[in-house]
Amino acid sequence: MSIANNIVAIKKGIPKTVTLVAVSKMKPIEDILNAYNNGQKIFGENRIEELVKKHRALPKDIEWHMIGHLQSKKTKAIAPFINYIHSVDSLKLLQTIDKEAKKNNRNINCFIQIHIAQESSKYGFYKEEISSVIKNNQLKDLTNVKIAGVMGMATFTNNTDQIRSEFKELNETYQLLKSYKNIDSLLFKHISMGMSGDYKIAIDEGSTMIRVGSLIFGSRS
Repeated sequence: MSIANNIVAIKKGIPKTVTLVAVSKMKPIEDILNAYNNGQKIFGENRIEELVKKHRALPKDIEWHMIGHLQSKKTKAIAPFINYIHSVDSLKLLQTIDKEAKKNNRNINCFIQIHIAQESSKYGFYKEEISSVIKNNQLKDLTNVKIAGVMGMATFTNNTDQIRSEFKELNETYQLLKSYKNIDSLLFKHISMGMSGDYKIAIDEGSTMIRVGSLIFGSRS
């Protein structure tokens, strides 16, 4: 199937309340334009240099999402244009994003990345850690960061029961954080979870935003 047909097929199969982020990492400009010209305006990248290059080359009404691990020192490069950062895994990073957003007179939407996988190599806050940050009002000085929800990545496994359990845990953490008085519950409305291999399970468990790459653009070399 073509890129256009792939996008149509995925969108037909998901609720209208779920946002599709087309993960275009390692894919050429031509493929992204193909998707863009067929109505897809939201794209995700995981490498800063590639993201900046594509932003410069592509239409400016694209909504760009940073979905990969982000080092604080590289935030400056994307602060002028990034719409969402999914991978916020430390208070220091939140503070840096806020500082760079302020310099650019912008607000940047951020997801709190929660560690739900059994793999220690994956990033993210643990539930107790981020709960403490919020309850102790450590986010109160952030003026240009908007906490839009949570993000998580399940363990890389074929065990669908385990994946479902981890997604369920992320939803439970989202509900807990949303209940805190220090969180803007109207803004805090997204659960970013689910990729090409597990997005249907993620939607079953409450995902509002899925990050799909290979099912749209084909496998990566």
